[in-house]
Amino acid sequence: MSFAPMTGACQSPGQWKIVFCRLQTIWVLDVAFRPMTERKTSPLPDIAQLQSNSLAGLVQTEIERLILDGELAPGAKLTEATLADRLGVSRGPVREAFRMLEEAGLVRTEKNRGVFVRDVSVEEALEIFEVRAVMDLYVGRKLAETATPAQVRELRQLADAMDRAAKAGEAQDFHRTNLAFHDRLLELAGNAKLVATYRKLVKELSLYRRRNLNDESMAVYAREHKQIVKAIASGEPEAAGQAMFQHVMNSRARTLEASRRTAAGADAGASAAPEAAPRKPVRKAPATTAAAS
Repeated sequence: MSFAPMTGACQSPGQWKIVFCRLQTIWVLDVAFRPMTERKTSPLPDIAQLQSNSLAGLVQTEIERLILDGELAPGAKLTEATLADRLGVSRGPVREAFRMLEEAGLVRTEKNRGVFVRDVSVEEALEIFEVRAVMDLYVGRKLAETATPAQVRELRQLADAMDRAAKAGEAQDFHRTNLAFHDRLLELAGNAKLVATYRKLVKELSLYRRRNLNDESMAVYAREHKQIVKAIASGEPEAAGQAMFQHVMNSRARTLEASRRTAAGADAGASAAPEAAPRKPVRKAPATTAAAS
């Protein structure tokens, strides 16, 4: 950089002349710069990319993972101080993450009590299945027409991974791969609005479904996923749409049946053990009468 009286000399490439006045003399400031074509930009390292994101968003993602993985169970109370200490952040980002998680339907806030992981009822779960079934019908039809051989191979690999997890009894791996499988189906369908809506529903449903995963149900899900991939690969829209629709409705039926068994078991247990909470005997009926009824 240099100062020089203005002489009308022509600037060379790579220089700017900044003209200013001082004490009735015009001076020109020559500033050298590197043309844009010569500048080199290097990709940001992973840590820099993470730091560029909202801290509250990162905290939300981590708490969401803990919830969906089952480390924070439905009904569990979440405290700002505990999670801030666990994640190594201040309480502000955790508070903001709670707000975003509530919008996503994963937590609920109770006045004067705090924040809790949502406990989705069976009625809510059944409704979500019905909405998902309609969406999956569309996705199946679309992919049968548009999926490439490479995309079909990718889906088949995910289905095979679920099959291996089911046979090994790895519920955690199965659950994660199941989410990845359905998420990839959505992405390949290419409808951003559908993806956003579907993902919210799947996350809410995960709060209910994890408790019902067992070796038998995982094997059934894995088999149905393979049938979905086969139908998509066939290129027949109706077959693929029905395969996905029926898969979700089968899941709904299994969920309903499991809830009925659970309710029946609870009722049977309560009637079979009345002495668990003995009552004070009444004068007109001996204590044995209550046990016999």
